[in-house]
Order: sequence, then C-alpha cells, then structure tokens
Amino acid sequence: MVSFQLPMFLRQRPSSYLTSTKSYSLTEEDKSMSPVSTKKVSYRSGGKVSCGGSMVGALAVVSVWFTDGSQGKHCYKNVTALDKLLLLFSYLILVRKENRGVQITDSLSNLCSLSRCEESKQRSAYATIVSHDGRAITIDGHRRVLLSGSIHYPRSTPEMWPDLIRKGKDGGLDAIETYVFWNAHEPTRRQYDFSGKLDLIRFLKTIKDEGLYGVLRIGPYACAEWNYGGFPVWLHNMPGMVFRTTNKEFMNEMQNFTTMIVDMVKKEKLFASQGGPIILAQIENEYGNVMGPYGEAGKTYIKWCANMAQALNVGVPWIMCQQNDAPQPMLNTCNGFYCDNFEPNNPNTPKMWTENWTGWFKQWGGKNPHRTTEDVAFSVARFFQRGGTFNNYYMYHGGTNFDRTAGGPYITTSYDYDAPLDKYGNLNQPKYGHLKKLHDVLHSMEKTLTYGNISTIDFGNSASATIYTTEEGSSCFFGNGNETSDAKISFQGESYVVPAWSVTILKDCKTEAYNTAKITTQTSMMVKKPNETEDDPLTLKWSWRPENMDDFLLKGKGESTKRQLLDQKVVSNDQSDYLWYMTIVKFRKRDPVFGKNMSLRINSTAHVLHVFVNGQHIGNQHAENGKFHYVFVKDVKFKSGRNVISLLSITVGLKNYGSFFESAPAGITGPISIIGGNGDETIVKDLSAHKWSYKTGLNGFENKLFRTESPSKWSVESVPLNRSMTWYKTTFKAPFGNDPVVVDLLGLGKGTAWINGNNIGRYWPAFISSSDGCSEKCNYRGAYHAEKCLTSCGEPTQRWYHVPRSFLNAEGDNTLILFEEMGGNPSLVNFQTTRVGSVCANVYEKNVLELSCDRKPISAIKFASFGNPDGNCGSFQKGNCEEINNAVDILTQECVGKEKCSIDVSTEKFGSPDCGGATRRLAVEAIC
Repeated sequence: MVSFQLPMFLRQRPSSYLTSTKSYSLTEEDKSMSPVSTKKVSYRSGGKVSCGGSMVGALAVVSVWFTDGSQGKHCYKNVTALDKLLLLFSYLILVRKENRGVQITDSLSNLCSLSRCEESKQRSAYATIVSHDGRAITIDGHRRVLLSGSIHYPRSTPEMWPDLIRKGKDGGLDAIETYVFWNAHEPTRRQYDFSGKLDLIRFLKTIKDEGLYGVLRIGPYACAEWNYGGFPVWLHNMPGMVFRTTNKEFMNEMQNFTTMIVDMVKKEKLFASQGGPIILAQIENEYGNVMGPYGEAGKTYIKWCANMAQALNVGVPWIMCQQNDAPQPMLNTCNGFYCDNFEPNNPNTPKMWTENWTGWFKQWGGKNPHRTTEDVAFSVARFFQRGGTFNNYYMYHGGTNFDRTAGGPYITTSYDYDAPLDKYGNLNQPKYGHLKKLHDVLHSMEKTLTYGNISTIDFGNSASATIYTTEEGSSCFFGNGNETSDAKISFQGESYVVPAWSVTILKDCKTEAYNTAKITTQTSMMVKKPNETEDDPLTLKWSWRPENMDDFLLKGKGESTKRQLLDQKVVSNDQSDYLWYMTIVKFRKRDPVFGKNMSLRINSTAHVLHVFVNGQHIGNQHAENGKFHYVFVKDVKFKSGRNVISLLSITVGLKNYGSFFESAPAGITGPISIIGGNGDETIVKDLSAHKWSYKTGLNGFENKLFRTESPSKWSVESVPLNRSMTWYKTTFKAPFGNDPVVVDLLGLGKGTAWINGNNIGRYWPAFISSSDGCSEKCNYRGAYHAEKCLTSCGEPTQRWYHVPRSFLNAEGDNTLILFEEMGGNPSLVNFQTTRVGSVCANVYEKNVLELSCDRKPISAIKFASFGNPDGNCGSFQKGNCEEINNAVDILTQECVGKEKCSIDVSTEKFGSPDCGGATRRLAVEAIC
C-alpha cells in the first residue's frame, strides 16, 4: 500500500466530493505530490456508467485532465466513503500515462480498468448524462436543484463576461442562460457574424471555464425586447413568408439557422453529452401565449418544431416555455412573475421556471420599474415550496442594447431590468445578496427537495406548511400569501410568526434558516463621480458638421421609385433606422386645390416623422402613449410650379411580440394628402399613388462620420445648439481606475452616440416621462405587476449611458461622436464613473451584519443604532429604545478602514435595550 498525505483539495473540501459532480484545478502543492503532470481532477458518485460491459451504479468515477491535453478516467463500485477520498489521490499517485488501467490496491475491489469503462462512441470520456423525471432535472443520475440566471452575451462585452459569470457563480447560480439572436448573427441571408460581443462560442466557453452549466435557448425567436424579436428583416421580405406557422419558407430558414447553431456548439463539444456545460436547449419561445390566431397550423407547427429539434441529437433535454401542449419529449416550462401554480403537462416533466422576471424593461417615455427584493425571493421560495426544482432569473444581468438592437417599439438602450447585477455589472444590493442566501439554503436541502415525500398543511387565511421528508430528516416551508396579515403558525409544539407575503424556510423543520421578507443583506447606494482625468470634466470642446440632405430636400432624389407607399421594412431591410420618402408635386395657379390655405396630412406609422417641404423643415411628430398610428397635419405654403415633399421616417426598434407581429406596419403607410380649396369647398389631393422615391439611411452614416479616423471636415467655429440633423464631435480622457464609465447625455434631444467608433445605442433624454404614477413608498406585499413601484416620474426615461471600459483607450484621447436628430445642447454632456457611495443594513438580532464597499475601504460610520431604529437607507432615525453600548463606536472600530467587515448582532455586543418584547434590530449606514 502506498503511503501519502491527502492533497490540499481533499483536505479543504472532502465532504463535497461525496455528494455530486465536482471538479478542481490543482494547486502547485497538489501537483508537486503527483508523479504525473495533472492540472484538474473531477469526481462524481452515483451515476450509471458502463463498467465491464454492464451498466452498474458506479459509486465513484474519477477523471483526470493532464497538462499535455490527454485525459483519463476510472470507474469504481462498492467502495466505502473513505475509499472514495483515497481514490482521488491514489489515482494521481499511481496512474501512468502508459498504463492507466493499473489496479490501485486489492482492498479496493471491483476496480474497472479504463479500457472496460466503455462509453458511447458519440460521447467523450467526460460526457455528462442529463435527463429528468417528474421531480427534477437529473445529472449523472442525481436529481438536482438548479438555479440559473439570464445573461445575454450581446448586451455586454467579452471583457465583461468572466466577471459577470463569476458573480453569478458567487451568487449561488448553477447555470447561465442565454438566447441566441438570429438577426445579429445573420444580418444578411447566409452571411454570418460571430465576432466581438456576438462570439457565442467564446461566451459558452467562459461559462464552462467558471464551472457553471449552460442553458441555450436557440429559439430562434427570442422576443427579449430585442429588435424584431431576433428575426432578421430579410426573412420577412422573402416572397410568401409568414413567421411561426406551417410556412415552408419560414421552416426551411428556421431549420437552417437552428442546425447551424447546433453544429457549431457540437463542433466545440459544448453540450453536456460531449463533456460541455450545456444541460438544456430550447426550441421556439412563448408560442403558447400567441398561438390561438394561428389555428390548426399553429398546432402542426409546434409539433414540427419538436421533431426538428429532437432530430438534431444534442444529447440533452429540449424545453418549450409557455407551451402547455408541448409534444413529448419536449419539457414545457413557465415564464412570469410567479410560477408556483404552474403544473407541467406530463407527470415525467419536472416543474421548471425558465423566466422569473426580476424586474421589467423600460420604454421611451416610461418610468423606472422596480420589483422588490422581498417579492422576488418570495416568488422563488414559493415555487420551491410547491415542488419546483429549476428556477432561472430573467434577467440576472440585463446590460445594454447597444447599436440598434433594442426592440419594441421604443425599448430603451438600458436593459437594466432591476436585475441582481445592474446594467454596468455592479451588485444590485440587497437583491443580489438576499437571493444568494436563499440559494445557499435551497442547495443545502437539495436531496430532501428532490427525493423527499411531500405533505402539506393548510392553516387557513392563505397560510400553509409544506414538509419534505426523507429517511435522514425533514425540511419545511411555511408560506403566507396574505397581503396584509402576519401568520402565527403552530407546528410540532413550536410557534412561528411568518410575515405577510413571505415564506419561511426551516432546513430541519425546527429553526428558521431564511425568511423572504427579512433582509439581512446590505443595501448599496450607487453614486456618480466626475472624471478626474479632465481639468474641467463638465466642459468638453466640441466640433460639428451638418447632415447633408440637399439631394433629398431639394431634389427628391433617391435610390428607387414606386407609385405607392411602401412599408419601411420592405425598403430598408432594417439596414438603418432612417428612410426617406420623397415625391414632387406640381401646381398650376388655377389648380382647384392650390390656394392660400393649404395643409399637408400624413397618416403615419413612423415611430418618429420629420416633414420637409421645399427644403424647409415644417415639423416633426412621434408616437406617444403606445399609439404607433397617428396623423400629422400642418399648414403649408406650397408654391406654383414644382414642390418637393421629403418625409424622413425613423424607427426606434421593430415590434418583437405578438401573433403575426412581423406584419405590423412601420414607416409611412398613408394615405398622404394635400388639403386645400376655394371658399367653402374643401378639395383633397391624394398623393398615395404618386411616384415616390426612396432612400435608406443618411449620408453621415454612409460616410461613416462616427469613425474616429473619419477624414470629413469638422468645424470648431460657432458650434450650434438646438440644431436638428447635426453631428457633434469631442475628445476626452478615460477616467482613472476600473469603476464602470457612464456618459451623461442630459440636454440632448434624440439620436445615436459612438465611443471610438463603437455604437453605444440610441439616446432620447428629451423624452420625459409623465409626472404621475410614482409612489414614494413601495410595498412589497401583494402581487407585482409592471406598473407597481415606479420611480422617476417627470424625468428623462434614460439619462445615463454605459461606456464599457473595453471601448476606451486607457492612454491618450478618446472620441465621442453624436448624431442629433431633433436638436439639443451638447455642452452639458460629461463623463463620470459609477460606484458604491454608501452601504446600509437593517439586521435583526441573532444574525450577522456584513458590510462591503466593493473593493473600496469603509471610510466612516454615518449612523448606527441597535434597538428599534426607524426609516430607510439614507434616512435612518433612532427609535424609542436604544443600545446600551455605543453602536457607532463599535462599528467604527470593527469596520472603518476595511473593505468589508462582519459583526454578530447580539446583546453581548451592543447591550440589551428594553424594546417591549419586540425583536431588536441593528441599523447601520456606512460611507465608502
């Protein structure tokens, strides 16, 4: 028998290797103890593996990755717990690359050599078996509690991905979910783009590198508030095309793209069946919500989708969300704010939640939505209480709709979604931390939740208990769905108080481990800091140039002509937000419609419309209050002879949801008419069938004025303010440090912004939300909806825009270029950084207070009180009972000067104030 000391990775975490699949990258100390060059080892137990030609319950499967790229694996059965620990390092000590089938010791019986641990030829030696039953997704035969989070790769940058995914892992996630965005990858038919932030394979490999699973929602319809729901507009423009039904052209194109994505992922061996991270794939998306108008063709289509997906042989289960009639073996799943009442359509399908909406999206002209931390936690705990075992947060990081990717119409550039990670990648506290604690509790109960017998007790008044029981013990959920009253529950001789609209979890059915309404995590208050690299950060030096529109305004000259008004999607193919409609109208002095009182009337579905007559801008109009069909009417002085009418139609994200949404009109659909007359007689001249000339885009875009190296001439003289159709340019220094960078565009109208040639999205700070509909206080109790807990009434929908650090030159100048459509004041534009400014906590007695300034030191304690303090973060006040010991002094000593600190909230630490029997709390506000 070989004698050795257990390596570091076994001494640190031995018990975890006995319960599930694990992998560990070896330290230098570990490597030095092995005679072979190993870099990573993995261990799993309980899975079914072919050993000696027959399927057995392999109690131990040890796999080793060698630094030269080769791999090895051994399967063992009927071994003891101690043997399992010894096996890991015994394998490293005794195995040789020349003879990996060597037996370790006679005392470890039933050893199968590597050559006899047979795998399917389609699977790698490290294939993971993903399946399911009615309780849970199973991985290598083990039922799993899985917590996942949506991070969409194009809504951040490759440089951000590792940090975002790592924060997801640290927050207790098991998996990262993403859509695949068809129109981003195939903007032109059969021309593909997987570069930069569209590098799907790199994103999936980053997930793998962090040791997380992946959920790949291929769709290829995404919705996702993404432009046109992810469909390319060229698809719409194919003859005879109808989306998402039994349309031959659509099904051919959908199958082509889906197959290409699957083949790419297979080539890189990224499905779990190949040893990769992807454990689930999705076909279609929320079709059941809109299926009715498609009739029988819709039912046939969804069966075709299932058969097509299954034929791709990805080796992992396929899911269909919001599809109650999902054909087997598709797994139907739920999306929404709450899914605890969802029931799968098959007893062998686990209860899965693919979109738990952590907040909501914003639209131009709208207010800031906010879903409380307590309510998100309540929804998750309630879901697991009622048998759920897979929960995905939509979104976990929302990010930014760069370029023209925002859908809608009118989805903002920010896609923050009030997610646990904000759009910049900062922790959104307390949501991030409170959910992390919930995840830890749920993971600790995994075996009980997935294998335990379930019983329930109804206490009345919306209060209930759910008990999960195994031979080893029991775990309990106490739920209170009442919106106003706390529940007093008596259970097994003990009394418990469950706050209204909350769930209490007791891992042992005795002691409260977590309550969704009791937040002990800090609240982080974010602040903006001026750009310290600039001498005067609020005063940038600007140059400018006008958009050249002479051909369109004076000549009416375009690229194509048609004697009808065409939909903007048909003409522009979504190559630009902008489309010119131009026509020439000639009047004779004796023309009945010609006179002093004439007007132009335009029925429009343009999201924004600019109207010019004979080179003069006579007005503009945009859709409001969700009404994207409006009528523009303006008095116009036409002249005798030739008149040029030039209409600029602008889209702000194409519709992305609904039955037959692809046919929703965009642009100027008409009719267009000139109204005049003599005396009491009104005469209408219909221009709809006139000869119309069309031009996609603007000259400045075609000439790439947004590029840093653009040779075009810019003027520094008399920089105009509030001038429409104008380009502005300035330079600035990148802010110091690593904090996220934002640009404040307050004062501008509407347009697009570029940083060093990178399009950071559409801006529209001139669009102010209505002044009503917001509330000072947000009650987490009661069902959430998108109009609840709104803020920022009477303010710009979006003022701040993210500038990823990877877009910036750390040294030297950086260039900001703006195209301003409506007119604004660029002199107010400035760059800042965003960071944690202060942190607050309000922690109940017998818990631990944890404060962190996100890698910055805590500089001062602004407020601290132990007893019954009142107020919220930023406005705490002392209550009528207070600590005996000075809480400010204690916190100052424990925390100031440190990046983070933790303190037991106890009477031993702070004294024992008499609060009349009420549970005491410690309220703290610290400055970072």
